[in-house]
Amino acid sequence: MPYRHMTAMRSEAVAFLNCRPGKIYVDGTLGGSGHAALICEKIMPDGLFIGIDQDQAAIKNANSVLKSYQTIIRLFHGNFTNLPDYLEQLEIAKVDGILLDLGLSQHQLDASGRGFSFLKDEPLDMRMDMRTTVTAKDLVNSLGQKKLADLFFNFGEERRSRAIAGQIIIARKKAPIESSLQLAEIVKKAIPVNSYARQKIHPATRVFMALRIAVNKELEKLEQFLDLAIDLLNPKGRLCVLAFHSLEDRIIKQKFVLWQTECICPKSFPQCICNHQKTAKLITKKVVRPSKSEVQNNPMARSTRLRAIEKL
Repeated sequence: MPYRHMTAMRSEAVAFLNCRPGKIYVDGTLGGSGHAALICEKIMPDGLFIGIDQDQAAIKNANSVLKSYQTIIRLFHGNFTNLPDYLEQLEIAKVDGILLDLGLSQHQLDASGRGFSFLKDEPLDMRMDMRTTVTAKDLVNSLGQKKLADLFFNFGEERRSRAIAGQIIIARKKAPIESSLQLAEIVKKAIPVNSYARQKIHPATRVFMALRIAVNKELEKLEQFLDLAIDLLNPKGRLCVLAFHSLEDRIIKQKFVLWQTECICPKSFPQCICNHQKTAKLITKKVVRPSKSEVQNNPMARSTRLRAIEKL
């Protein structure tokens, strides 16, 4: 199935990047290449676009979607944490803008066959990069009850994590848990009917999110990238990040605040001794959310949180 272009906050994200002809921009999460196509359009004729995705299907799709821009694009199959290596290969020191869209692509949900969604029965995989070894099936069938509960609570903010972990332990004693629908039904058994009937989301939503985050080490890689991102930007270069849940957004917000703060000493100190220097300024004073019309046209954009910062 071909990619469907359901890119969240496409025009807003690219506008915050301040794309200009002749400059160098990075999309660290190509997905369906909706953002990428608009960036390329704005940096023609002599800019450079660097696209990265850990899903090989996204790279293949980008080669098709961006074929009219082939003279200015360079694509890499990998994680955005590898950006310094890719820049070194291209003999580029710094770039003028970086975009990260941390959400799942529509293709991964609809057609990847990797169990990202509980709306169809697929193998319980959830790897974005098929070259990695640990799958969601591995975690569900091997972790102890406490570790499963902690995973669901810490990565999914699931309040019934202990009950769900308990049901998983009971179920897997009978047979391994191997498919997305199988897991979704087990989760439903752990939640009282009158409770999930009142929820706006499927009772398995947070469990699936937690497993996906764990399998792909998403929060760890986000923190790793943010630790080096500011050094990869030229002066006035911008970083724009689209997050889709509070755990991601909290990490981004804290890092952005740190970059635009002069002193990080405790307030009780009479004078600054930290020698911390402000390195960036916030472009978005508060989180930017999608418009009502976009949410109506693209329900997946509902939870999008956009933040952008500019290097001094």
